[in-house]
Amino acid sequence: MTEQTTDSQTRIRALPIWEGEIGVEPLLGGISNECWLVSDGRGRHVVRFGKDYPFHHVFRERETMTARAAEAAGFAPALEYAEPGVMVSRYIDGAKTYGEADVRAALDRVGPLLRAFHQEMPKHVYGPGFMFWPFHVIRDYARTLREGGSRMTAHLDEYLELADQLERAQVPLPIVFGHNDLLPANLLDDGERLWLIDFEYAGFSTAMFDLAGLTSNAGCSAEESEDLLGLYFDRRPDQDLLRSLVAMQCASLLREAMWSMVSELYLNAPGTDYEAYTQENLDRLAAALDAYHSRYGRPAS
Repeated sequence: MTEQTTDSQTRIRALPIWEGEIGVEPLLGGISNECWLVSDGRGRHVVRFGKDYPFHHVFRERETMTARAAEAAGFAPALEYAEPGVMVSRYIDGAKTYGEADVRAALDRVGPLLRAFHQEMPKHVYGPGFMFWPFHVIRDYARTLREGGSRMTAHLDEYLELADQLERAQVPLPIVFGHNDLLPANLLDDGERLWLIDFEYAGFSTAMFDLAGLTSNAGCSAEESEDLLGLYFDRRPDQDLLRSLVAMQCASLLREAMWSMVSELYLNAPGTDYEAYTQENLDRLAAALDAYHSRYGRPAS
């Protein structure tokens, strides 16, 4: 048992919310936060440790507010306790954590869930509004990487030019409140309904980023991506909307790759190889760009 593990368990046991004897075990899989499954006399709970990460635009006070709003709106499990650096949520017994294939098999459920989240959350969030525009995030990551002396500095101008091209392909859409981190694992299925979790990056955004991020992260085919667009917008998507989605899928992968590059500099989650994760996303981006350019052509030099 490491010193960090011992410290975390001591901190968990000291939280003032438990009833009776408690059991503590780690939850694996995260690449930026530390999570634990805790059982007590009331049931099971997820304890999540996380600091503010200004280099990733992540602030836990805002995340806590969003989690409470998502609970009030009926999208997220109950947030049972929060203090600086710690959040405790109800564990949904029997819920399945989605993988890529699960998302692809449930697009008819996921599309309406995303639309409802985008439309209902503005009624429940409060305080200063946070804007998540992926192209701004990419540009700010480039500044952070230059200042930090990243090993990828020589490629940053190329990434910024690409971001400009992908931004120009976007169609105007209403501002919604987005999740902005739709990995399949952030969807849970309890057999009756779907839940959303993890709101570090949630904020006012474009629906296209959530639609593109989810379809990209779930490995959706072009046909499946088009199906999700149709379910979300309740109409057959036209060519401009389809191009916007495919361009944003590329932007989502670029943003994730640059997230990992920044994490190489500033994070150290146990067991996480950020350089490998950077390369994985760059490889996926290269494949997505090939598909995008094959379908819509390359920009003029």
